[in-house]
Amino acid sequence: MESASAQIWPARNMSDALALEGDDAYLAQVAGIDQWLNALPQAAAILSVFDDQFHLLRHNPRFSEALHAAPANALLEQCADRLRQSIVQGIESSSFEMRRDGRLGPEYFTCTAGRLGSAEGRDYYLFTISDRTNERTIEKNLRRELLSDGLTALPNRTGFGEEIDDRLRNSHWPDNAQFGILAIDLSRFSRVNESLGPMAGDELLITVAKRLKSCLRQGDVLARIGGNDFAIFARLNNGLSDILHIVQRIDEALSSPIRLSDLQIRVDCAIGCALSIDLKEDPDDVVRKAQAAVKIAKQSGKVEIYRNGVLKEAQRRFSIESRLRDVLAQGGLTLAYQPLIHLQTGEITGFEALARWHDEELGNVWPSEFIAVAEESGLITSLGRWAAYEAAQALSRWDAKFGQALPVSVNVNLSPIQMARDDVASVFEEALRYSGVAGNRLTAELTESAIIADPEKARKLLFALKDLDMAIAMDDFGTGFSNLASLHSLPIDILKIDRSFVSSMLGDHDKAVIVRTILSLAESLNLRVTAEGIETQELAHKLQAMGCWQGQGYYFARPMSEADAYDYWRARWNFETV
Repeated sequence: MESASAQIWPARNMSDALALEGDDAYLAQVAGIDQWLNALPQAAAILSVFDDQFHLLRHNPRFSEALHAAPANALLEQCADRLRQSIVQGIESSSFEMRRDGRLGPEYFTCTAGRLGSAEGRDYYLFTISDRTNERTIEKNLRRELLSDGLTALPNRTGFGEEIDDRLRNSHWPDNAQFGILAIDLSRFSRVNESLGPMAGDELLITVAKRLKSCLRQGDVLARIGGNDFAIFARLNNGLSDILHIVQRIDEALSSPIRLSDLQIRVDCAIGCALSIDLKEDPDDVVRKAQAAVKIAKQSGKVEIYRNGVLKEAQRRFSIESRLRDVLAQGGLTLAYQPLIHLQTGEITGFEALARWHDEELGNVWPSEFIAVAEESGLITSLGRWAAYEAAQALSRWDAKFGQALPVSVNVNLSPIQMARDDVASVFEEALRYSGVAGNRLTAELTESAIIADPEKARKLLFALKDLDMAIAMDDFGTGFSNLASLHSLPIDILKIDRSFVSSMLGDHDKAVIVRTILSLAESLNLRVTAEGIETQELAHKLQAMGCWQGQGYYFARPMSEADAYDYWRARWNFETV
């Protein structure tokens, strides 16, 4: 259909054009068309359509105002186009929105056209105009608030994603171009909040945001995606070299201390980077990869570039956490027991209890995996409680089989996080009471790091365990930062020499010297020593000759089930050859 320009006709009487009957006739007597139009809250007019010509018949004063505020001809032209489409499609009403650039910014209008009826070969439509500029301004401001960080005015996580999408869609990118994401985590930020208060923490974030912004190139985007987490979207023309250049600028920007109150604070950060495979890669995936890399950077202390498999490792950790919650509630874990052998007599003095997990979905999950996840997620308290109760119950069941108390003990490992978050002494007290086992048959194994984290709390816990008549063993001795003062002041009974020293001591003179020194130190402090990692008879005989009290390792036995451990003890009862 050919387009036709709208013509504005002078107003004229329509009573002869629109036939009214019944109630409609009565309403026509009550109010005329002009009165009906004036009663409408928005700008309105009646149009007649005849031979593709659109004529303005009646309108209210607000319509005249709208025509002055908006491009009248353009509005009527668009209305004409929409009406033609409606007539062809048989649609009774239509609406559309129009935007124009005003003196104070964009202006928005919603237009509607509804069919009133036909008379004398003409169709009549009610045409309205509503100014939506204020509503759109409010929506725009609300959207800006939803997509930006109120403290730094940077995009937040959602806004960061939209900024990236906009750059990828609307910028010119060469065929070989890439983009990269840098995830930045501020170190020790929580200490600033704790010591100086949240106002100082906010000031620190604002200052860091300004410094990071100075590192950006044209087209880069900086966002605050978490409490003390920032991210940068960078266009890469030279791949990894561009990323490393930005990292260098970040280091330079944060190298000088930040003044907060009367203090000069140096800001350290961990940086993880991820590069896109191509421009079609999902930006959210690249952001997740960068965050996985920054998590590794927090541990390594250096810039980390995402490598294949890291995200899968993170997803596996998440799966392990989810499944671990279920198996702890449903009893899906088991304890394995590795014998502890008296090196001078060959007797079994006890067992170390080791958690084992075979999952229907994940298969065999190694302790190095699920214990780390348990510590990170806080599940270590439930895991530690279960291990203490299960170890005590195993001793009780062995006693019932044998008819009297077995002359063996069980060592239970304690996590530093478990010691910090749980009432460990009460856990062992309940475990001993419910099982009916004496306290001297359980030994608590803890690492040096557990003592260093909170020495005073660790001291109180160890003395509480000694009140239960339990023995205390320091595990992995030689790999931490223990000193003679702590060994002398704490109620420690046993030092366990780490396997890294024991397993290679026959071929490494330095390792042999370290083992001999630990044995001498333990003797002077009246402590007993257990050597881990004994895998050959020659090594067992060497440690026996050096006066080591106890040993464990694959030479004697691998960790075994509860039933097999009992059978192993019965088979070696009173057996005195190492």
